[in-house]
Amino acid sequence: MDIDDVQPAFAKREFLAVLIAGFGNELLPLTSDNGDEPSPKPLLPVANKPLLEYVLSWLEQAGIKDVLLICPAIHQPALYHHINSDISSSSLRIDLQTYDETQEDTAGTCALLRHFASRITEDFVLVPCDFITPSSLPLSTLLNQFRTETTSNGAIISTCWYPAYTPEKGALLDEWGPVPSPPAIIWDASTESLLHIDTPDDHDKNAEGMEIKMDLLAQHPRAKLSASLHDSHVYICQRRVLTLLEQKPHFESFREDFIPWPANNPGQVLSSTQSNHISQNLALKHSTLNNGSDKLDEDDEAPKSSFKVTITIHQPNNGLALRINNVYSFLEINRSFLSTTVYSLPTDPKNRSLIDQRAQISTDTIVGDSTQISERTIIKRSVIGRHCVIGKNVKISGCILFDHCVVEDGAKLDGCILGKNTKVGSKSELTRCISCGGFEVNAGDTLKGEKLDISDWAAGTIHSASNDEDQSSDDFSD
Repeated sequence: MDIDDVQPAFAKREFLAVLIAGFGNELLPLTSDNGDEPSPKPLLPVANKPLLEYVLSWLEQAGIKDVLLICPAIHQPALYHHINSDISSSSLRIDLQTYDETQEDTAGTCALLRHFASRITEDFVLVPCDFITPSSLPLSTLLNQFRTETTSNGAIISTCWYPAYTPEKGALLDEWGPVPSPPAIIWDASTESLLHIDTPDDHDKNAEGMEIKMDLLAQHPRAKLSASLHDSHVYICQRRVLTLLEQKPHFESFREDFIPWPANNPGQVLSSTQSNHISQNLALKHSTLNNGSDKLDEDDEAPKSSFKVTITIHQPNNGLALRINNVYSFLEINRSFLSTTVYSLPTDPKNRSLIDQRAQISTDTIVGDSTQISERTIIKRSVIGRHCVIGKNVKISGCILFDHCVVEDGAKLDGCILGKNTKVGSKSELTRCISCGGFEVNAGDTLKGEKLDISDWAAGTIHSASNDEDQSSDDFSD
């Protein structure tokens, strides 16, 4: 045996990935429960691959070995099954932990970090479950920046930002809801320092402008200002960030509450830390149990004088980086994969026999395994999931269909996102609609810009243009 090749089992890991998976309320009704079956956001399909797999692959490629995955308790069975199934290709060691919350009452990231702090014993990478990156933005690049900045400049957090996504012209903002506006930020590109983030309180106080301290501009005369960059919510943190969080028990949001604290007020953070340090020394000095052996070494224990927050900005010409935190970005990221896809008919006899020779499928389309497509059906620029059944004379354009969807004869779909097990009746027409899992569209219905949830369907509140026409005819005949 070559002793040089032996790796010690007790080698200290450098980073732990902390992956937060929330309910995904911003993606409703796609994340609505399908009967008794929940629809966890991390398992939503992007180009027929669970969202979680993209994030885990990104971590693994950077050399990360261990992941603390935190999810709502109700989602634990589905995520556990996925992680331990043949579907997942990850070899990461995943510690799946849960917390009790509901879709109406969610826990903030700061509260979760405080709660699970005992499981985080080293520097950590805080990652959302919905960030998809191009190959030009490897996590290793961000980790290397963090290593350099913490060693030479005392940085405690590294952040990553990307250009805000703008929905394509004609998007139905009224029906699908507004796109989240990015906060205004100030940074110094020469030092890669994040200098200021506008908080919700700042915006409420001055919605028309932004207050900038003059001494900030004096110290950073080449500082840049932007309100067109989104935060990736990827934060590479020193372990002492958890200690700082303990000092702010009222903080809830890591981005809105914690990050602006060291970025906007580094002196305040330093003063708070020094105060705690002095209190610890005084307590030891006056302790009746202290015989001098526990005296703190001032040179070793004094807090660092820098609380720098670094920033990396991903340029749009280097590929699309996107958080899947609204329905527009979900549709866009799927379409981005289609732009690099070249569809061809299946080569295995079983799947080939399911697709009729007279069906027309464009090359910029993805079709999942075991999906049946009948004669004279036309599919363009769409993602069709696994085990779907598409009837005769169906037209599908610019759509995302999850697994096990059924589209009956003569139906037309344009720009729709249909959840798992959705059934679309014959000769119905849907334009830019989003359905929860298990939703059923009646035969002949005409719907446009609707968010289709089972609760609305059961209550009979779905608005159909075809129903309007029938009602108008009845009124006229009377």
